[in-house]
Amino acid sequence: MTSRSADPVARNVLSEQVKDRILQWILEGELAPGSRIIETRVAKELGVSQAPVREALRDLTTLGLVEMKPYRGASVRQPSKDDLVEAMEVRGELEALAARTAATRIDEKCLDELRGLIDEMHVLAEAGDHHNHALKNTEFHETVLRASGNKTLLRTWSMLEPYARTYVTAMVPGMDLIWLGDRHKDILEALEAGDPDRAAETMRHHAREAEQLVMQVDEAAFGKTVATASEP
Repeated sequence: MTSRSADPVARNVLSEQVKDRILQWILEGELAPGSRIIETRVAKELGVSQAPVREALRDLTTLGLVEMKPYRGASVRQPSKDDLVEAMEVRGELEALAARTAATRIDEKCLDELRGLIDEMHVLAEAGDHHNHALKNTEFHETVLRASGNKTLLRTWSMLEPYARTYVTAMVPGMDLIWLGDRHKDILEALEAGDPDRAAETMRHHAREAEQLVMQVDEAAFGKTVATASEP
């Protein structure tokens, strides 16, 4: 193979790595909805040229995670209320399917991880730490997805995660974080029982409750609250 034919492959691999890093920043709240993504800054931070950054941003735009505007460049897409509810509905069904499968194959080590995450959410709730509480919430659900062993489910779920994560902690006035974390106990109990039907329906109910909370938020206030939901 000549170097000429190898170059596009190397560039594509690098673009994928850059895309994964930007997605990680979005998931972890370092890039909140509405934040600008400056190509030169990302390239400098990652030690790459602007070409793979540009390709990564195009891919993320196709996935609906980033938007490109003339003369303004790229920014993290800020979802509307309807966008978020739709994403939560789809995520809920994916998680129900994952929980059904996980219930038949989850091991004690994974169950211990889930118990620990619920305990951590409780501590963070008492401290009033909304941001890290949301991250642990996401980690709980991701752990269930991984326990299912279905990589396609996990990959599809991960694409929705930037807009389907627990924004309700920042949007709903007076949100009880202890209640929000304790809601996961029912999911854990269904998985401990090894009951596929119960696990799936419990996860689906869990998602619907979150959707209802988001739907209660006034539309006029939504744009402002969602933009700050991922900030520490």
